[in-house]
Formats: sequence, structure tokens, C-alpha cells
Amino acid sequence: MNMLLNLALGTLMISLTVVIHTFGLMGVTQAMSWISDRIRLHRHRSRLIAMNTVVLGVFAVLTTEVWLWAICYWLIGFFDSFEVALYFSTVTFSTIGYGDVIPHPEWRLLAGMEGVDGFLLIGWSTAYLVAAGIRVGPFRSGEHF
Repeated sequence: MNMLLNLALGTLMISLTVVIHTFGLMGVTQAMSWISDRIRLHRHRSRLIAMNTVVLGVFAVLTTEVWLWAICYWLIGFFDSFEVALYFSTVTFSTIGYGDVIPHPEWRLLAGMEGVDGFLLIGWSTAYLVAAGIRVGPFRSGEHF
């Protein structure tokens, strides 16, 4: 029963973070385009501003997802304080996994699912950053890759 609860809650959380990531990256793309269209600085400066927007936007999307996992942990009583839940979520999502804070044995599968979710979403973000770097940033396809 507990394994099914972990799988069901983990699947729900992964689905929510994928939706957040999809719409978040769409919003980052729109912000990058808006800034690129309106800022008419020297070419390299406008590209740097656009890429900075992309990086900060992707970071905001990933941060939102980490916070969502932390809220989930806090609501189910995974940890007593939100601060510990947020710390645990951050090191789990980023797959650092220091091990100084560990989940209760009944929720280990859920924590493992967050690690896989973070790994996939950070990978997706990396691919997005490469594509943005070719599209507006200082990189050119074939020249830098």
C-alpha cells in the first residue's frame, strides 16, 4: 500500500512539474523574444541581456519546481519544518544528495522519484539553454557546437 502511495504521489508531482516546466519555458521564450525585440543595444550586449533573461528564467522555473516538492513533503509530514523540507528538496532535485537529512523509510521511494524528476528537468533545461544560446546568444550552430 505504501509503495503505491509513493508511486501515485510521485507521479502526480512529476506531472505537475512537467506542466510547470513546459509553460515556464514558454514564458521564458516569450520574455527573451520581447527583450530581444525592444533592446537595441550593441549586438553583443543585447545577446548577453537575452541570455541572462533565459538563465534567470530557467532558474526561476526550476526553483518553483523545487518549492513544489518541498511543499508536498511539508504537507504530508515528511519533515517537521518547511526549511528542512526545502533544503532536502533542493539537494534531492539537484541530485547532490548530501545525506545529512534523510527521509523516513516509508517515503524513500518518493524522494527517489524527485531525484529522477530533477535530473530530467535539469537536462531539459540544459538543452533549452543550448538552443537559446544558438538562437539569440553568443553562439552559432557549427561554430561552437
